Amino acid sequence: MNKKVISTNRKAFHDYHIFDKYIAGIVLTGTEIKSIRKGMLNLKDSYAKIDDGEVFIYSMHISPYEQGNRYNHAPERVRKLLLNKQEIRKMSDKIKKEGYTIIPLELFLTKGFAKIEIGLAKGKKLYDKRDTIAKKTVDRDIARQLRRG
Repeated sequence: MNKKVISTNRKAFHDYHIFDKYIAGIVLTGTEIKSIRKGMLNLKDSYAKIDDGEVFIYSMHISPYEQGNRYNHAPERVRKLLLNKQEIRKMSDKIKKEGYTIIPLELFLTKGFAKIEIGLAKGKKLYDKRDTIAKKTVDRDIARQLRRG
């Protein structure tokens, strides 16, 4: 799959355990796709919810397009995500049973269309975050030693 990654949510991997990943389309207005192509967006504090069998993403900030004048969009409006009914049903079941949340992981372009990768996630505890940081530090030190020879 030929994709150009525009933005990743690094904080998601630090704060959550990611279990399942899905790729969804996004319903956008005209100036939003132009801002996305310029990389003017932030996924940091965004999340998704399921309402009436449809998935919506909240607080994803897409900056207004500079040449958009009166046709510009609201930066943090609620946007609809496009998924299959089966995928939405699976996600809603897991959210109800196991207490997962839906977190955006990365936004990318494929064939001119903006797609977003979302993940079913569960929040990490403080000690989990410390363990993750310690493992990354050890891995980095080992890689550094291997490079030195």
